[in-house]
Amino acid sequence: MKGPLFYAKILLFGEYGIIKDSKGLAIPYNSYQGALKKSDEISDLEKKSNENLEKFYEYLLTLESNKLVSFRLTEFRADLDEGMYFDSSIPQGYGVGSSGALVASIYDKYANDKITVLENLTRDKLLKLKGIFSLMESFFHGKSSGLDPLNSYLSIPILINSKDNLEATGIPSQKEGKGAVFLLDSEIIGETEPMVNIFMNKMKNEGFRKMLNEDFVKHTDACIDDFLHGNIKSLFGNVKELSKVVFDNFKPMIPQPFHKIWQKGIDSNDYYLKLCGSGGGGYILGFTEDFAKTKRILKDYKLELVYRF
Repeated sequence: MKGPLFYAKILLFGEYGIIKDSKGLAIPYNSYQGALKKSDEISDLEKKSNENLEKFYEYLLTLESNKLVSFRLTEFRADLDEGMYFDSSIPQGYGVGSSGALVASIYDKYANDKITVLENLTRDKLLKLKGIFSLMESFFHGKSSGLDPLNSYLSIPILINSKDNLEATGIPSQKEGKGAVFLLDSEIIGETEPMVNIFMNKMKNEGFRKMLNEDFVKHTDACIDDFLHGNIKSLFGNVKELSKVVFDNFKPMIPQPFHKIWQKGIDSNDYYLKLCGSGGGGYILGFTEDFAKTKRILKDYKLELVYRF
């Protein structure tokens, strides 16, 4: 048995803001993927994955009474007993949706009356799917928006206008230009829950809330509009402002060793960095108008290309 592939995702814009109803833009990232598998011989790593799926199965049992979704759990149980595991290249704790791909694969295989990507994806269907995935992924993060599994399951860019307003969207096709969106590997594993807790504590501060509602949301929304409409010059101006706002107000989410190069990007205009997911480690997202030059400047770090302008 080998299930279909589900891809990683990148939240290009909207981290933290989407918790408070700003816009967000998530895109699939096909360099990493995962699939459910069964084989006669399983390694220690695969055995650990099987045990984790076992815990997830137990969690799904507790959701039996919910009205949103039901699963063929007897079938899931039988597959677990035959050594099923999730074979994934998606790094965990990196902000690219490792648990999202797992949730998408379980929904795809075991959900009754599942909504499929082949249907006309109305706003209501997207919201229902997001609700189901939020319920499922909460097992991993304590509280989940459901966006990561949604993106992985549908494998199309999702524009988040607000909590109750999502739409599948197209993004401009990549150009063979010098500019790029890239990932910078912090080589530190991040954990979502502690970062979200820091954010929630900061939200108790009126000044922080004001900054979020005025500066953060304004620049995030502008970045999304620029990106979707291909306004590259304006995009880089807004990304710079966003990078500054994040650096000034989300310092605990930026690993200490990266504070200097974050500031250097803003000062030099060679590149701009922003959080990828909740931060605290994992990947940092970068934007540059000259990727070759940025690679030279950041030659001591691991960079991965996501999108070319």
